[in-house]
Amino acid sequence: MSEEKQLMAEETDKAEQLTLEEAFERLEQTIGKMEDPQMSLADSFESYKAGMELVKYCNEQIDRIEKEVQVLSAEGETDEF
Repeated sequence: MSEEKQLMAEETDKAEQLTLEEAFERLEQTIGKMEDPQMSLADSFESYKAGMELVKYCNEQIDRIEKEVQVLSAEGETDEF
């Protein structure tokens, strides 16, 4: 396994341990790597897969957070969103 593939696999495994902000930062880094014209097609594909795992993780975290959002009613009570 190439060093790039190994790093991508490790980053994908670590996604489950990241905060949402850290996951977005990793996603931005992955996109930056993919914009490098010197990156091989195989490494680009591995980066794409790792990026998609990060996107999936971010979406899951956003969905979880949305479910936890509470809205104050006019009477000052809280209701689940």
